[in-house]
Amino acid sequence: MNAQIGKFSRLGFVLSATGAAVGLGNIWKFPYITGVYGGGAFVMVYLVTILLIGASLLIAEMVIGKRGQQDCVSNFETLSNGKRGWKYAGFTLFTGLVIMTFYSVVIGWIFYYIYLTFIGLPTTIDDAKNVFDQVYAHAPFLQIFFHLLSVLFVGVVLLGGIKKGIEKTNLILIPFLLFILLGLLMYAMEFDSFEKAVHFMFAPDFSKLSSEAIIRAVGHSFFTLSIGIGSIMTYAAALPKRAEIYKAGLMVAFMDTFIALIAGLVIFSFLFQFGGEPAKGPGLVFISLPVIFAKLGMAGTVIAFVFFLAMAFAGLTSAISLVEPSVMYLEDRLTWSRKKAVFWSSFVYFVVGVLVVFSISDGYKDLLTFGTKSLFDVLEFSVDSFLMPLGGILIAIFVGYVMKRDIVEGELLGHMGNSVFKIWYFSIRFIAPIAVLFLAYNAMKV
Repeated sequence: MNAQIGKFSRLGFVLSATGAAVGLGNIWKFPYITGVYGGGAFVMVYLVTILLIGASLLIAEMVIGKRGQQDCVSNFETLSNGKRGWKYAGFTLFTGLVIMTFYSVVIGWIFYYIYLTFIGLPTTIDDAKNVFDQVYAHAPFLQIFFHLLSVLFVGVVLLGGIKKGIEKTNLILIPFLLFILLGLLMYAMEFDSFEKAVHFMFAPDFSKLSSEAIIRAVGHSFFTLSIGIGSIMTYAAALPKRAEIYKAGLMVAFMDTFIALIAGLVIFSFLFQFGGEPAKGPGLVFISLPVIFAKLGMAGTVIAFVFFLAMAFAGLTSAISLVEPSVMYLEDRLTWSRKKAVFWSSFVYFVVGVLVVFSISDGYKDLLTFGTKSLFDVLEFSVDSFLMPLGGILIAIFVGYVMKRDIVEGELLGHMGNSVFKIWYFSIRFIAPIAVLFLAYNAMKV
């Protein structure tokens, strides 16, 4: 590993890996898909599969990173037990840059909504729809400006390396994120609707649990932990050798799930208190909530500001982890300076991100539409349906069948115990690959 990058402290790794896992999926996507698919039964399937599949794959990816102590390509190459070709599995690290081409644009929307809290929130659903549509489809250069702000923030953090950049930023932003969400939760607990929100999220109604809902719950439990894109592996490569990755992995999975559940309780408490509908889909955060916040007057403006600030923190900590694997690869394998690696990684996803913005903007989108899908849709679909499932399957096969078992045992057995290790190892070899293939198959049918 490049000496400039440094090593995480144990707390720094847990918070940074939590930052990698916690993203817009926790605060934006999880609440709206929970609302769409009926609440409690969906959440129950999500929680079970986090434990059985998500956490297992998370720990497996950490095993590769901690044992290899290098970039993703070199880790696969070094630990492949002489089996040729496995280094190419490491190129899934560039999935992070693909995600950033549209993820950074969405972070830009959040920056715009933070700005909106200063100039005035929409007061009706029609106004809120018009505000979002104006930004989404009619203001490409405004989107590009906020997209650029996201790129610059992530780039500045990455220039500091592991200790001075990534760890230091996550030591600040993750506690702030928790503080904001817990504060919003305490405020929401004062509402009469809080009990209804708890019931909606945790009292399962299995009559609402369709096969589609199960697929979405299992899928989100896997994707929410940022598995299969090199982020966790890259961070684990910077762990101290004595670090216990089993405990660290469980803590990251717990924190990721905890934050998603808090966000859901907060959002549904606000919705139910003011007559909102939980099944509003992706527009839940950008259309429904701003109107509800506006009804609370000045207090609502403050709440809106801290809520969108929390979303920005979640998005940015995740964004940092999406770019770092590419930066580390360019440093280790091509011997680039960190400054050069950060610049070119950022430049690539910024430029493609500009094209993504134009692909959803009136006047330009016809040039960047493929069939019925915009470039935004194509990139998102490729990540959800192909790149992330591929990464997850490769990790499961590599740890379960390619790495020497005694190496895997050396990293985990002393901390798990023999019985838990056997269950985990069985999950990695059989349950996880089948589950990910199932997800990919169903995603491709959409």
